[in-house]
Amino acid sequence: MPLFEIETPSHIVITWAETAEKAEEALHENYPSEEAVRVTKRPRDVWVISKAVLGITGRVEKSELARECLSRASGDKLHAIRLYMQQTGSDLETARKTIESNIVYGW
Repeated sequence: MPLFEIETPSHIVITWAETAEKAEEALHENYPSEEAVRVTKRPRDVWVISKAVLGITGRVEKSELARECLSRASGDKLHAIRLYMQQTGSDLETARKTIESNIVYGW
């Protein structure tokens, strides 16, 4: 089954689907308020995010708190960063790196 990248104004969603239309349906089932700006069939069946591009160096541990903040923020990265800062007292840079590095784990 092909892998699709669905860009919305706020997110990039990755999903497997039989067609682009089915991928867009999956987006609306899981994120009803999101509007697909672009739906692209990926050329390979894997998705890779470079940690260096995100400014993350070294090994990053999975954080249940970061994933919970992402969930409470409905995937809104900026809101999740704010929630994480409030919960932990972390500075902006630490919170950003933690949230961004945990986005790949889903929520």
